[in-house]
Parts: sequence; structure tokens; C-alpha cells
Amino acid sequence: MFSDRELDGYAEVLLWGLRTARRGKLRRNDTVAIRYHLPARPLAEILYDKLLRMRLNPLPRAMETPRMEKSFFSHATPSQLTFIPAGEENLQQHLNGSIHLVAPESITHLGDIDPRKIGRAAVARKYLRDILDRREEQGLFSWTLCLFPTMALARQAGMSLKAYARRIARACFLEKSDPVKAWQDVHHQIRTIKKRLDRLPTERLHVESANIDLTITVGEKRKWLGLSGRNIPSFEIFTSPDWRGTRGVYFADQPSFRSGNLVAGVRLEFNKGAVVIAAARKGEQFVRRQIDMDPGARRVGEFSLTDKRFSRIDAFMANTLFDENFGGPHGNCHLALGSAYTDAYAGKPALDERLRKKLGFNDSALHWDLVNTESKRVSAILKGGGRKVVYENGEFV
Repeated sequence: MFSDRELDGYAEVLLWGLRTARRGKLRRNDTVAIRYHLPARPLAEILYDKLLRMRLNPLPRAMETPRMEKSFFSHATPSQLTFIPAGEENLQQHLNGSIHLVAPESITHLGDIDPRKIGRAAVARKYLRDILDRREEQGLFSWTLCLFPTMALARQAGMSLKAYARRIARACFLEKSDPVKAWQDVHHQIRTIKKRLDRLPTERLHVESANIDLTITVGEKRKWLGLSGRNIPSFEIFTSPDWRGTRGVYFADQPSFRSGNLVAGVRLEFNKGAVVIAAARKGEQFVRRQIDMDPGARRVGEFSLTDKRFSRIDAFMANTLFDENFGGPHGNCHLALGSAYTDAYAGKPALDERLRKKLGFNDSALHWDLVNTESKRVSAILKGGGRKVVYENGEFV
């Protein structure tokens, strides 16, 4: 699917992403986990070798197979659903990096599982993610992830495996002689746009399309994020708004796979920051169960825009990593229900739990990106009055 040169380039891009995402430097003998689905083993082996040569300690961990996941959620007792292996918390407290190689052999095998069981397991493990979030804020940890082609993904996207792999290669610049240099160039351009957005005294954002009329309160002490190195590929520019100021209607015209379920045509109506009406053309019951996962699951944790001039993704890929970065003719916006990104905080002192609540950073075990690819206009409503279009026709203005 990938040539040896492309696989080596993919590994180099992921290592660039891991370094770029980090506030501090990787140090000799730091521990970096390689979490991979079995089809991605060739890429995991190359990364293992490169990490050793960097004098780091690679920790390979194969992720559960579809059969294992199906067995777990079919037969686990309540105590097994919330079981945390001995040493897992200690590992999170000492881990310095993590590279995720996503290569699912099925994305529909959990379709008949009660979403509440999946949600219960996620809630029980949330504190492990919180440990890594705190270490990331301290500059002690970074992560990145990518997608590796499988027949399951290609089939759901309506492509051959070869065509699917070629789209991954193009989106990640793997056909370039120096893919890392290509990512560095995009990184520079996106950084310029983020600085422009940060200089605007924006109070609210108004999003308008054929099926969206949504107002989002940006919130105090916020900054825009994008192409941090955490996701490969990544073309989006996003922030975590003050969830309390969300009102109006949002519509996701792009389908979404989650926990084995396909949803499509999701329509959300917000009032006073929370979803009050949720509907979907397909998978409506699943959507409603997801937003009942915990109190924060009905609130917005992220708002994002992708500029079509950067993104090389122009087809549905049946995976959020790619679909949230869709370029196509109109770019995309997406919002995530659930947890916020605390690195969107631009102030001092450090963001503790009290300040997080005060500033409206949402907290949840859920983080679900829902994408709209319609032609749209996004206007910044400025503090003190005034209005400025910041995004239109798929491009930042």
C-alpha cells in the first residue's frame, strides 16, 4: 500500500508531530508508547527502530482487536467495565510521549452494543486521560496519531484499498521528497492565520449556512489552536469556547462513525449552552444516548474551521481524523460535543479546576466531532460593537 520510502516518511512526519506538540524537549531515556492496531505493524516497527536510535525507550502496545472489543462489551460485568489494570495509573504518570497508529479492522462491530456500556467504560478511564492532560500542560508529555489504511475503512468510504491508501499518502504529503518540509510550510501558514485571529477582539462568532444559524461565545482568555503536531494530518484551526454562550442550530451534513454506529444528518439545537433538541436522519437514538453520557456531553468543547487551500482531503474517509479536516469545495466547520482543550487557555495563572469552570471550559468523558461541509460564512462579533467576516467560501478572509 505504501512504498518503503513513504513508510519511512510517514514515521518521520509522526516524530516531527510528537516534537512539535511538545512544550519541552524529549530527553534521553524518555518513554514513548507506540499504540497500534495490528495492520499498522509495519509502521510501528519503523517507529520502534527510530525511537531507539534517538536514545528513547519505545513501549509498543497492540490495541484490542474487533473480536476482543466485541467480547468485552458483550460479556463484561459492571466491575469489569470499570476495571483499571494495576500499574496503568503509574504508567500514565511517567509516560513522556505516545504515538497512536489507528488501523481498525472493523468500525461496525459494536453497532449492537448498548452505548451506555461503552460510555460507562469511557467515564471510568477518564481520569487516566486527565493525568496525561496535566503532564502535557507541564511540558512533560506529547502525543500524535495517524491513520493506516484497512479494508474496513476503505469499504465504508466506498473505495478500493489502494485508492484509500493513495488518499492518505496525498493528505499527509507522503508522495513528496521531503514530507516533513511540506508540513513545516503548512505549519507556518496556519500559524500566521492563528495570530491574526488572536488579535481580533472577538466576543462571539456567528456561523451561517443553509442549515446552520449558530452563535458561539469565544470566552475570556482564549487563543486559537491548529496544526500542533497532535494529529497527522491536521489542517483545522480551532478553539475551545465558553460553552455557556452557545445558542441556535447546528447541522452536521457529513456522516460520522462512532462506537460501531453510523450517524448522519445530525441536527442540534442549543439554548443556554446545552443541547435541548437532538435529531438525526440516521442513528438518532445513538446520538441521544451519547449526549446523556454525562452533564458535559450536551455542551460544546471545540469549534473548528478548515481552510480548503490547505487541506488535501476531498472525500469522506469514514474516520474522524480525516473527515474533520475535509477541504473539498467549501472547507468545513465542526464542533465537538464534550471535553474542551485546555491549551486554548491564553491567560495566567495556570488553569486549575476552579478557573476552568469560571471561564467555561467544558469537561466530559465525551469528545465527538460533528462536521458541516456546506458553504458558509463565519462572522466575528467584536467587543464594543462591529462585525467582521473571518471565514467565507471555505477560506479564512
